Amino acid sequence: MTTPVTLASSDVTATLAGMPKMPTKLSGDIKAKAHAIAQDFEAVFLNSMFQHMFTSIDGDGPFGAGAKNGVWRSFLTDEYAKSFAQRGGIGIADQVYRSLIQQQEARQ
Repeated sequence: MTTPVTLASSDVTATLAGMPKMPTKLSGDIKAKAHAIAQDFEAVFLNSMFQHMFTSIDGDGPFGAGAKNGVWRSFLTDEYAKSFAQRGGIGIADQVYRSLIQQQEARQ
């Protein structure tokens, strides 16, 4: 099971693992939401990749073959994707985060 990300609003960008500190005028809440959205986006992408990875695997798994195996695998790939994204992923979240912050700054 994954744990939710909790960030202090005073210096959100400094606590984001692997992300450089970006000087902005945006509030900590906006930055935290942007980070969560970027991480969710990367998790969805990774989930899609993991599902494709498991499509050719058939046979006896922990729950046997059939429809129940497909349901189990969908939960497994979802958790893998969330876990990967929370631990830094493959870099998609960093780029999405930067893009979201730039768009928000342009609006202000």
